[in-house]
This record gives sequence, structure tokens and C-alpha cells, in this order.
Amino acid sequence: MSNDTSPVAALISTSDSADAWAAALKALEFPIPLEIWPNISDPARVAYAIVAKPPPGVLAGFPNLKATLSLWAGVDHVTIDPDWPAHLPLIRMVEDGMTAGMREFVLAQVLATHLQLPDFTRQQQVSHWDDHIRGDYGMEPLTDQRTVGMLGLGVLGSVSGKALALNGFKVMGWSRSAKTIDGIDCRHGAEGLNAVLAESEIVVNLLPSTPETANILNAETFARMPKGAWVINVARGEHVDDAALLAALDSGHLAGAVLDVFRTEPLPKENPYWTHPKVTVTPHIASTTRIRTGAPKIVANLLNLEAGEMPEGRFDVDRGY
Repeated sequence: MSNDTSPVAALISTSDSADAWAAALKALEFPIPLEIWPNISDPARVAYAIVAKPPPGVLAGFPNLKATLSLWAGVDHVTIDPDWPAHLPLIRMVEDGMTAGMREFVLAQVLATHLQLPDFTRQQQVSHWDDHIRGDYGMEPLTDQRTVGMLGLGVLGSVSGKALALNGFKVMGWSRSAKTIDGIDCRHGAEGLNAVLAESEIVVNLLPSTPETANILNAETFARMPKGAWVINVARGEHVDDAALLAALDSGHLAGAVLDVFRTEPLPKENPYWTHPKVTVTPHIASTTRIRTGAPKIVANLLNLEAGEMPEGRFDVDRGY
């Protein structure tokens, strides 16, 4: 153990590439020494932990920790640890690259759903030609005739909703508390959720993961959606009652689903989503932190913390996001 007592930052990653992150951070003249777990010279020197899925108990082993900075937008990879230091600031990643990535993915999937491209893909797989899938000629809806419901109006939800509105869609949004966002018909509360579900032909889920939002997409909420509606889940697998979704798809009430997140990841090979004809599976790639744009944000957040200022994205333990 070194006699040096100056503070260090610990980079702890069991998912993302720690070496790539370390190289990017050091290239930006990281303001304090950076050490990569498990090669920590002295746990008592660790003032900041920069993490992606840290092993349980590791954070509790730093007695002088001041804050934890997540490399991801979600922080459940931290809070799942029963010993995580909940009394200290936990900073979510909010960075332009990740936000742009989610905006692009949501826009692409909503447009694909609106144009019924998954149906044409299935046609090709069986060498079948049907040019009336979208309706009679001249009757196919344009974006201004299609309502998209955005569940969750945080940074990612509001940016994605604005992009959809700019492309002509009628966008309704739902959040726990009242919000006002240009281009989005914002609703809140139980009545607001019912209204969004009832009018939305495509529902995009970007809600935070909290006990209140677990299984929020269930048999009851699916039944409130119009027949032939689609569900796009880019938040967390825990938001979806999987049995209820499969039942709604099999009954024909829902036309399809795009799923990027799942309760178990990687998605097990025997999971019925893989082969269901109405489901599009993507491997949790809707939006990931870009090292190029994320590393400067980590540096900025740390400088703010060192200056006694709280960065954007502090996790609220009571609210769950």
C-alpha cells in the first residue's frame, strides 16, 4: 500500500471496455489520477467511482468515496447492489451521443412500423407479393394521420418525441408529473396514461425503471390500446409483462412489437420472442454511451463535483430515477 493519500478515481467496469474508457479519459487530461479496478493502490484513496456494472460490494469498500458516476443512462446496474452507498451522489450519464443514438433508433423503428416494413420483410421470407398490406391505393396513412404515444418524457423521451413531431407524427407523451414540451401533447397521472394509450397506434416506452413502472405494459394497458397497435420498448425489460404481450400479439389485438430490452440479457435462445412472427428483436442497442462523447461528460461531471457543484443527472433515490 502506498503512503500517498491524494484522492484517485476508480474506473470499475465488468461490461464496457475499461481500457478504452481509461485511454479516452486520460487523453482529456483527467483532473486526478485514474486507476482501473481491480488494480486499486489503496481503497481509502478512492474519491470517485466511474462504473459500468460494478460487482456487488465493491463500492462499499471505498471508505472515502464522494460520488459514483455511471457510464450508462440507467443506474440499476449500481442500485441492484444491496450495499451501494445510497447516501452519496449517484450521477447518471446524460451525454449528446447517447441522446442522439436513442433519437435515431426510435425514429427509425417508428417509421418502419408506420410503413409496415416488418410485414414486407415477412412477405419476402415466404416469397409472397401483396402490395395491399398498407391499405387501398391512395388510402395509406401519412405521418400526420398517425399518433405515437411516448411513455416517459425525460431527456431521451422528450428528444425522441420532438423528432417524431418534426417528422409529422402526432405525438402524445406521458410522465408522472406535468410537463410542457413543444410538439408533444403532454399528459400525466392515471387519466393521462389512459388517454395516451387509447389514442396511440404506436406506443414507445422510455420510462425509468422504478417499482411503480414495473409491468406497466400489461394485459390491462394493452387492452386500452387500439386494435392493431404496436409497442416499442427501449427502456427496460421489467416494464413488460411478457406473457401478456405474447397473448395480445397472438390474439391479434396488437399488430407487433419491437423489443430492444429484456428481463434476461442476452435473450435466451429458447425465448419465444426470437421466433415470434410479430416481434422484432434487437440486442439492447437502441442507445449506448459513446466513449467519444461520454468521456468529456465524465470529466465535466467530476470537475463540477470537485468544485462543489452537482452535475446534471443526479439519481433521486426517493423518485427512483
